[in-house]
Amino acid sequence: MSSKYLLALFPLLIWSCKSDISQEKNNTPTTIVERFTPPNDIYGDLFEAVQLNAVFPDSKTFVDCTPKFAPKQIMEKYTKAKSNDDFNLKSFVNENFDLPTQYSSGFESNPDRSTKEHVNVLWDVLTREADKAVDGSSLIPLPKPYIVPGGRFGEIYYWDSYFTMLGLAESGRVDMIENMVDNFSYLIDNLGFIPNGNRTYFAGRSQPPFYSVMVNVLAEQKGEDVIKKYLPQLEKEYTFWMQGSEDLTAAKPAHRRVVRLNDEIVMNRYWDDLPAPRPESYKEDVELAENSGRDAEDLYRNLRAACESGWDFSTRWFRDGKNLATIRTTELIPVDQNALLYHLERMLERGYDLSGDTEKEREMQDRAQARKAALVKYCWSEEGFFTDYDFMKKTATDIPTLAGMYPLFFKMADQAQADQTAAYIKKYFLKPGGVVTTLTDAPGQQWDFPNGWAPLQWITIQGLRNYGHDDLADTVASRWVALNNKVYKNTGKMVEKYNVMDMSLDAGGGEYPVQDGFGWSNGVFLRVSR
Repeated sequence: MSSKYLLALFPLLIWSCKSDISQEKNNTPTTIVERFTPPNDIYGDLFEAVQLNAVFPDSKTFVDCTPKFAPKQIMEKYTKAKSNDDFNLKSFVNENFDLPTQYSSGFESNPDRSTKEHVNVLWDVLTREADKAVDGSSLIPLPKPYIVPGGRFGEIYYWDSYFTMLGLAESGRVDMIENMVDNFSYLIDNLGFIPNGNRTYFAGRSQPPFYSVMVNVLAEQKGEDVIKKYLPQLEKEYTFWMQGSEDLTAAKPAHRRVVRLNDEIVMNRYWDDLPAPRPESYKEDVELAENSGRDAEDLYRNLRAACESGWDFSTRWFRDGKNLATIRTTELIPVDQNALLYHLERMLERGYDLSGDTEKEREMQDRAQARKAALVKYCWSEEGFFTDYDFMKKTATDIPTLAGMYPLFFKMADQAQADQTAAYIKKYFLKPGGVVTTLTDAPGQQWDFPNGWAPLQWITIQGLRNYGHDDLADTVASRWVALNNKVYKNTGKMVEKYNVMDMSLDAGGGEYPVQDGFGWSNGVFLRVSR
């Protein structure tokens, strides 16, 4: 992927030359192209050699390394050295790059502290200070401190941050909530959107659009003037997700993240602008494409689109319900994404009301109502649950997942639908440690049975409470908190995901080793155990 190609994909991309980020003299990129050149373009043959030869067990390690010298100097050294008989690739990398910081890994917990006390101590451990730009680094610098998830994740992540903020609010850390909202606003103002995380290799995609929900968290702490303050950024966020919607026709029903359905309703899908192997999973993606027998670019785009969903990976996206090679994320209208965009439309409606713009207020009210009606029409299953809609086949997928709780979380369902959904959750999803993500046992797919994830526990708990199913909500919450407490007592850690079926285990499985920290687990734990 060339830098020119990357820039062509972002007509909204405007990186201010007058950045307020402090920068080291003589170690700062000087052009927009340099600022957004991902590691695979910067390091070319070296990048490919490191990734394909698995110099590091985790493909994300190298793309997060910080160069010790100017990239041009490193590449000149590599060109000369690689043909030597005694050349050692790993030694070369270690000589020329600093490995990424592993936030919270190795942190020694105090066994005398309760889980709540441990989490409150962890906020400072997981804090990354305002960044400095470094030539050749994949990090997109942010102007204010922020919380990272932990472990291998040393950058901010978009949707993680909302669930982290729930805990920050419980800890009285409104200052950090505001810092993080400001950082996301900075990204919207300067990029036109919020990327998956503040890394250059994430520049082709976003993540579930939780920005409006985060602004609402801050507004709950500081008052509704917050909504007016961030109204320009809310508008830009909406523009990003709806880009191209005005040009859709029956002959051209889909473009990037928007899809026109039969009755001219526009809904959204997940997408990525770059149909290429993910730099952070380069070897894995190349090998999957080689063995899949399908068009490589189509496969890469669908893998990346699943990453934009945050659910990377789940049989939710697989055509055959079993194999990653059949992934078809871009063919689906996701119930969770569209519920989130409904919330964004409602927040814009509130913002226009507060600003006295009645025309825009009515327009956004109409859009929100239309989306709600379409979601109910296309995503409500006869079995009594909300599922994704396959717009290619013109039918609901009928694959039940906890994404189906988002319409309850955002109060889009009627009481009868909520009652049926609650019964479905109790019958199929409720397990000894909380609620399971899907009903499909797919070894290796971390967003499937038997794993439970903090964000989906919260969406489920609050969605149930919104419709009066408090007893079931309390059961989910108490089981989840008990599991968190058990794992903390056994390991001294809060982890990224948990096995909610086998209470003898200390974490859930997936594509990579269990990560400790952990931002959203911390946040949801504090919120539901208040």
